[in-house]
Amino acid sequence: MVSIIGTGHSRFGRLPETLEELIVSVSREAIEDFGLVPAEIGGIWLGHFNAGLVEDGFASSLPMGAHPDLRWTPATRVENACASGSGAIRAAMDAIESGRIRAALVIGAEKMTHRPTAEVADCLGRAAYQPEEAGQSFPALFARFARAYADRFGDPTEALASIASKNHENALRNPLAQMHKPLTVEFCRSVSDRNPMVAAPLKVSDCSLVSDGAAALVLVADDLAAGRDAARIRAMAQVSDIMPMSQRDLTEMEGPRRAIGAALDEAGCGLDGLDFAEVHDCFTIAELMLYEAMGLAEPGQGARCLQDGTVLRGGALPVNLSGGLKAKGHPVGATGVSMHVLAARQVTGRAGDMQLDGARRGLVFNMGGAAVANYASVVEAAA
Repeated sequence: MVSIIGTGHSRFGRLPETLEELIVSVSREAIEDFGLVPAEIGGIWLGHFNAGLVEDGFASSLPMGAHPDLRWTPATRVENACASGSGAIRAAMDAIESGRIRAALVIGAEKMTHRPTAEVADCLGRAAYQPEEAGQSFPALFARFARAYADRFGDPTEALASIASKNHENALRNPLAQMHKPLTVEFCRSVSDRNPMVAAPLKVSDCSLVSDGAAALVLVADDLAAGRDAARIRAMAQVSDIMPMSQRDLTEMEGPRRAIGAALDEAGCGLDGLDFAEVHDCFTIAELMLYEAMGLAEPGQGARCLQDGTVLRGGALPVNLSGGLKAKGHPVGATGVSMHVLAARQVTGRAGDMQLDGARRGLVFNMGGAAVANYASVVEAAA
């Protein structure tokens, strides 16, 4: 296994910093967090989607600006759409577990808000299956999940509104979140001038945010974490599905289900062994369907997790204590690393106002595209 011994995280939102400045800042924070000597780092991995969002098409060596001793360290950019950050973590873990290196610096970063929203949507749309889905925005693609779900199981509007309201409430405890604005369930369920329809049935309140931001972590072989207040990645699974949505059942998320199941099997625990989960709520319908993919509810019954309080703070398995992508923000390449950073801080008791009493083990789920690239991790306190 591999342990996290240092973390860095910018605020998410509309930020003045350049991509390079964000990368350097969080890299420096992660390295300094537990005093690791930068020369000990054997590799650098950067999760960065880009797809035309910025001019920096070759950004892998930008983290070297964090410290002179990082120069000459092998550096690689990893791209797997919205799961680029988790892809970078997975690659670094493979290098450590193979014995080739002992420590790695992993960063996820994206700069998005300097572009008009329509241009951002166009760039992100390149992660869809172009022969069939080109020209459709991701809100439109996830609206297809929502309509298929409604046709089979009934209207999920109330559940989607409850998810949005929950995540905005959770974000109030997260100083790094993009939005610190509570939203009522009534506001989120209703179409209005302030909450217009984006792609029926998804409204603005159902959609994650266009964001700038970065996060970083230092991964080490377990023996290097001895004596440190570290978090261990007990398991990590990747499952990739075919891209065309036309060839998949849109009433379930089979790739996420398989990835989460594989990670829990590898970790040797079930849902009852978890204290919290950070999941990829790019749209509220995704979080609802992920309750079912996790096994918290039977197909079509995800709303019950909200009605009985299971996924609320204080429930049996709180989901997205950070505010999730919905309110924390979604700088695409940064998201997977951010999830792991905040999970590591939870299990080591360093989550500040977000801290959940007694949190020792959590699930992280990050996906790229329309549930195509799926990464699930189990993160736990090392001691």
